[in-house]
Amino acid sequence: MSRRGKMKKKTTTKYLFVHIVLIAGTLLTVFPFLWMIFTSFKGIGETMRIPPTILPESLKLDGYKGVLEALPFARVYLNTIIVTVITVLGQILFCSMAAFAFARLRFRGKNLIFIIILSVLMVPSQMFIMPQYLIMQKLGVLDSLPALFIQNLCSAFTVFLLRQFFMSLPKELEEAAIVDGCGFFRIYAQIMLPLIKPGIVAVVIFTGKSAWNSFMWPMIANTSPDKMILAPALATLQGQFTTNYPMQMSGAVMSVVPVIVMFFIFQKQFIEGVAHTGVKG
Repeated sequence: MSRRGKMKKKTTTKYLFVHIVLIAGTLLTVFPFLWMIFTSFKGIGETMRIPPTILPESLKLDGYKGVLEALPFARVYLNTIIVTVITVLGQILFCSMAAFAFARLRFRGKNLIFIIILSVLMVPSQMFIMPQYLIMQKLGVLDSLPALFIQNLCSAFTVFLLRQFFMSLPKELEEAAIVDGCGFFRIYAQIMLPLIKPGIVAVVIFTGKSAWNSFMWPMIANTSPDKMILAPALATLQGQFTTNYPMQMSGAVMSVVPVIVMFFIFQKQFIEGVAHTGVKG
């Protein structure tokens, strides 16, 4: 066998190995999601079988009916949508203004303040639960929807993400706008913000997913069923001694569908947004 043939065979083997690893990783990632969907259409007896079966014998909707009867699902779904939308809009507004200031404006202590903001990312989120609870208690908003989104209206990660986008834009745009008589707020709102659309889409997906799946803080802040969002509400379906797995999986399927649909709609902008987070400009 010639040298070229040996190199070609070696390259083919390498690519084959990489594809096998990627396929195996994909199957490991997708399998729990498929198991959740299949279990949602099973009966209680099928979920208790040993050895377990993957596919349901017949499609049963008892789990979905049980979720709608056990929870005020329409209200919980509406609460989740309201909290998610307000959180996303708040972060786009406040974090984009902060990111623009750190990226394009000059003021004393800018880098120091930005480092302090980034240091928040190194603190475990559980450390903020007690201070947040005391603040919400003082504000008198516990066990209400505002308690779920007030503390999430700004994020250090979102400020960092959008700052990278603003820094990647050429300075000539800003200089030309100043020559034409534009103020900083007009430059931010009408020139810079429309140019970082991939970053905004990435923020929508990151923040929307986080707000939609939020569990620990909503479980602590709100205890009334009509003030809950999806994640803690679904946790109440777990019994003390037994669990209706088809009903629990049915609720999980209904809760993740909007997030998956949103990702597939904006996946191109999401990938662009993640790719630009390392761009300094």
